[in-house]
Amino acid sequence: MGQIVTILIVHFAMGVGLPIQQMGTVVLCLIGLNFVSLLRYHHQESTTNTELLLELLLDVAALTVQIYLSGGASNPFISLFLLQVTLGAILLESWSVWFLVVITSACYVLLTLFYRELEVPHLHGSNFLNLHIQGMFVCFVLAACLLVLFIGRITRNLRARDTRLAELRQHSIEEDHIVRMGLLASGAAHELGTPLATLSVILGDWSRMREIRGNEELAQELEEMQAQLDRCKTIVSGILMSSGEARGEGTVHTSIRDFFDDVAAEWSSARSPSSFQYENVFRADHPMISDLALKQVLFNVLDNAYEASPDHVSMRIEPLDDAVAVTVVDEGPGFSDDVLGRLGKPYATTKNRPGAGLGLFLVVNVVRKLGGQVTATNRPEGGAQVAIELPLSMLRGSDT
Repeated sequence: MGQIVTILIVHFAMGVGLPIQQMGTVVLCLIGLNFVSLLRYHHQESTTNTELLLELLLDVAALTVQIYLSGGASNPFISLFLLQVTLGAILLESWSVWFLVVITSACYVLLTLFYRELEVPHLHGSNFLNLHIQGMFVCFVLAACLLVLFIGRITRNLRARDTRLAELRQHSIEEDHIVRMGLLASGAAHELGTPLATLSVILGDWSRMREIRGNEELAQELEEMQAQLDRCKTIVSGILMSSGEARGEGTVHTSIRDFFDDVAAEWSSARSPSSFQYENVFRADHPMISDLALKQVLFNVLDNAYEASPDHVSMRIEPLDDAVAVTVVDEGPGFSDDVLGRLGKPYATTKNRPGAGLGLFLVVNVVRKLGGQVTATNRPEGGAQVAIELPLSMLRGSDT
């Protein structure tokens, strides 16, 4: 557009005779080059240094032809070569920039020797100088506008890249945090195995003692202690099995409907809430590998809802395009603005106890590793809602 406007102004407004047909052909070639470049960009977003250098060299070639057709080195627009060098200095590797400098310098020298004479009116006197100065001014405005557009776009791209890199670094830090927590949990599970086994033996010995067997109340309490101890051993076994899943150990084949039904039934049995409303409208069933990490994610969300609203918790499972949507709702006070703003960050919580705030952190990061997303909101009628979207492809493909 800049070339078209400039050519028309110089030819018709300034009265300088230009070969419109030949210069228009160059402009059409540049339009075709831009069209091909856009098509290629839609199919391949990354661009190599060699490709950028080739694009700039084609621009230099087009500018050289235009300057050749319009007076050679005496044309004030010859300084537009600096535009290509400036863009090259920002975008290209060092050797490519110097190569571009050599090419543009050679083109400048050649244009002092070979060029088409301009049909300029009033070649003698001050009019020619005025005309040349006017051309320099138009060239300055054109170059300044192009630099602002190009450098502004490059700056935005670099800023977007830096933002993306910062997000990746943050994700790496969070995943490292999760790995360290997993190692601690696995180590704790191994360490707890011995004392739990010792307690189990002691409780077994106590259950055979005559004094306890003759006391019904003590026998019931001992039975309850044994049940809680068995539950602790089950939790420890689950932690160890989860750490072994990375090696393909302990996997259980199930279906999506059965998996969520089992999670809801197990959580309801373990927590015994006053009111737990569960609804699974996921009609089409798909095979999947039972994921203990995902199971723990759902337990964490339900536990948070139960802690905020002991009287009522609901969970709904439904299809959503090519994903499974899990929605957990409670009737508690809802999330604070600080927690919503820092969703997925460690220790983002209003609970005043050590270690609190890791539940949602684990939820967000585990779901993100599965290719899904977590959304937490406060409902207008009161209470909080946590929505989890899990892609079916990841759930079905977790065994591959």
